Amino acid sequence: MKRILLFAATTGYQVRVFADAARAMGLDLVLATDRCHVLENPWGDDAVPIRFEDTAASMDALISRGPFDGIVAVGDQPAVAAATVAARLGLRFSPRDAASAAKNKFLAHERFRRAGLNVASGSLLPQRADAGAKSRNTRYPCVLKPIALSASRGVIRADDPIQFVEAFERIQKILEGEEVHSIQVEDFIPGREFALEGLVTGGRLQTLALFDKPDPLDGPFFEETIYLTPSREPDAVQASIMEATQRAVGALGLTFGPIHAEMRVNDGGVWMLEVAARPIGGLCGRVLRFDGHRSLEEIILRHALGEDVSPSQLLPGAHGVMMIRIPRAGVFLGVDGVDAARQVPGVEDLVITAKEGQMLVPLPEGASYAGFIFARGASPELVDRALRAAHSQLNFQLQTALPVVR
Repeated sequence: MKRILLFAATTGYQVRVFADAARAMGLDLVLATDRCHVLENPWGDDAVPIRFEDTAASMDALISRGPFDGIVAVGDQPAVAAATVAARLGLRFSPRDAASAAKNKFLAHERFRRAGLNVASGSLLPQRADAGAKSRNTRYPCVLKPIALSASRGVIRADDPIQFVEAFERIQKILEGEEVHSIQVEDFIPGREFALEGLVTGGRLQTLALFDKPDPLDGPFFEETIYLTPSREPDAVQASIMEATQRAVGALGLTFGPIHAEMRVNDGGVWMLEVAARPIGGLCGRVLRFDGHRSLEEIILRHALGEDVSPSQLLPGAHGVMMIRIPRAGVFLGVDGVDAARQVPGVEDLVITAKEGQMLVPLPEGASYAGFIFARGASPELVDRALRAAHSQLNFQLQTALPVVR
């Protein structure tokens, strides 16, 4: 039985999807997660406890669970750890330097810039910088973002010096307890936003899906909602996006594994936002189904094993996912209308990932969604309407404070 090593920050629902795919393929999936090594298998998943910042300390434990035929990572920091371990074990993966640069927004932009790609002009500020002084020497509108957080957490647009200082102070609070505190300030780039899901083999990009993001992402926060594929853009625009992404992959030095790229397009061309050395997050990958009804996770696992997955094609029709925004901060009590939403024509599934009693926090402080809606249809327009119609049926019950127990 072939064995895959999967690096993940937690054993959440994305890990379970990979575990299900591995089981269906007859693979042995070994988890490596960032957790305390003292506790004995606390979640019953037999994961190898590892500190992502110090993989050497866990190398013996990892080797004892091998040998491995492939390695996969979900998450930005897990990808850096996986790159380190892959180099030690002789497994296919991108170099650590490339995975580290992909994780760091400032380093990534600098590499994109040196490669001649369109990127926003900006600068890097330490967390304790004089925000007032910087605000008086900044072009507006601008965007402030932590360089090492993902899922648009802490990303805020500012249109004037007052908003700049407010955003800077808000991000400072978000970064309390984080390891990296630098904040990137850059010009706001108008335009339509896209996401590209792909695989890299020997430095060459294979595009699996190009997603339109039909909702404008103009701020003040940048919470994503709908992804639709295939893209409705002209072939020439799609080709430009894929060409720019290939150049970005080369600029970072990524050589092997899944990538998730984000970019904007306007009259000035394609503007690269980021290329992550990992697949799309959360449950979003479930929207993709390939020939033979293979999942994205199966394609990634086969690629990690060294199989040729270049013929992979999406199933006919249009596919879409909506990441359900958290409407406001509060304790989640439940949601009405789920059955009605699932009955909307075109809706394939609806998953509420929020748990009863969980404190939900929207962006920019939060880093999660309340759930996901999946739809398929004959055209992107039909899928778009189905997702929005299903979402309109939902009514989230949130309580602003925990109930008092008497």
